[in-house]
Amino acid sequence: MSNNPVDPSAAQRHGFATDERILYICSDSVGETAEAVARATLRQFGGKKIRIKRVGHVREAEEVERLLAEAKEHGSFVAYTLVQPKLRETMVRESKRLGVRVVDIMGPMIQAFVDTFHDSPARKPGLLHEMDEQYFKRVEAIEFAVRYDDGRDPSGLPRAQVVLVGVSRTSKTPLSMFLAHKGFRVANWPLVPEVKLPDELLRLDPERVFGLTMQPEAIHKIRTERLRAVGLPEGAAYASVDRIRRELDYAASVMERIGCRVIDVSDKAIEETAGIIMGYFS
Repeated sequence: MSNNPVDPSAAQRHGFATDERILYICSDSVGETAEAVARATLRQFGGKKIRIKRVGHVREAEEVERLLAEAKEHGSFVAYTLVQPKLRETMVRESKRLGVRVVDIMGPMIQAFVDTFHDSPARKPGLLHEMDEQYFKRVEAIEFAVRYDDGRDPSGLPRAQVVLVGVSRTSKTPLSMFLAHKGFRVANWPLVPEVKLPDELLRLDPERVFGLTMQPEAIHKIRTERLRAVGLPEGAAYASVDRIRRELDYAASVMERIGCRVIDVSDKAIEETAGIIMGYFS
């Protein structure tokens, strides 16, 4: 990783707007790994508005050079995941020449493997996305999550590895999709006082069921925003605090009846909640 200082006046000299912050991602594969690290980092800075520009499938040194030149013009830096030696060398050399800070996401980990286990990396981009058995497992899991999302079909509940239950707007669907991308077959079921619970849910092994709950105020805020987004009155019963409290009380009674684990997702990112759930299967 290069710690060369970024010239703060570069953007002004080249006529670019200084109020737009851009974080550049460079990869000889898709670039998802570096972007995931970048977004996790951005959350530590209170969600400041920073645009992420991802350049993937880089094959030529000239592409790296152009990207670094653009980063210099915008007074920015580059995070990269490059496994090809030629591209890595270009990144380091040009970053020093231009005075652009670069962050090597995978390099230190690869070197630690080499130093500790005396092994050699494959140096092949995109190994994470090869169409191997794990790839098809993820595709199957995603299709499963879509089919059995939001209580569409209770027949899928017995075949799910993970079943998520909770009131509306507790992140059941996005969490289902995130876990599906990790290869888990996930179904989710909304808990609504007026809707009878399916027998399939009540017969499940409670170890496979996870109840998602949230503070009433947090749900109220989310539901109010949702109503506003679809053009409905913000005072609708769906978003009222009294209604939300009734739903949460009902959901709590169902979760107790099932005997499942309960996770308060009020202040948790999807990745954090998924990590908790996956921890029970490791």
